Amino acid sequence: MKHGKKYVDSAKLVDRTKLYDTAEALDLCLQTGKAKFDETVEVHVKLGVDSRHADQQVRGAIVLPNGTGKSVRVLAICKGDNVKAAEAAGADFVGAEEMVQKIQSEGWVDFDVLITTPDMMGLVGRLGKVLGPRGLMPNPKAGTVTPEIGKAIQEAKAGKIEYRLDKTNIIHCAIGKTSFGVEKLQENFDALLGAIVKAKPAAAKGQYIKSCVVATTMGPGVRMNPNKVALI
Repeated sequence: MKHGKKYVDSAKLVDRTKLYDTAEALDLCLQTGKAKFDETVEVHVKLGVDSRHADQQVRGAIVLPNGTGKSVRVLAICKGDNVKAAEAAGADFVGAEEMVQKIQSEGWVDFDVLITTPDMMGLVGRLGKVLGPRGLMPNPKAGTVTPEIGKAIQEAKAGKIEYRLDKTNIIHCAIGKTSFGVEKLQENFDALLGAIVKAKPAAAKGQYIKSCVVATTMGPGVRMNPNKVALI
């Protein structure tokens, strides 16, 4: 695979044989962020679990202390008093049957998070084929199916992220932008890893955090020391 000159130059800064401490890894990661835009800083954590087993799933959500640096478009599907609560909380789109129809008939997905109330899941459940592959289907574990819709919308706007295992037992999450600086990124990183560690399944055996890599959108990965990360 061929890389551009900026990537190649950035990669020279990273010692591939070294496992960096968190602050050092984040600082190095920022040095490699050479794109002309404010790159996203991503964390990739490989866990010592098997996602094929229901009792070894790792999934949850957390509000990052410093947000993600991204403007989040929220769709709220609700009725009654919840409509006013959703609008007051800052939802970008609010509706019920008409929104479901728009998604079904037009394939409309111009939003980042869908939040709904439990009584609407019979309606929203019809959207699984459209929303599921895009990771937009609401879920109680992620806090996107809740009777407290106003609170959920505020949290989503404030920088709430969902973490979940993929098929290769890796969690991929954005923890901010390069403009945040090391201190804010570390606060977000510590919050995320702390949540992942607390979510360790009882059925998980052996080393829980196998590896941890941080990278900017266009930059090379920087490997962190998994033993120190696990102590968060």
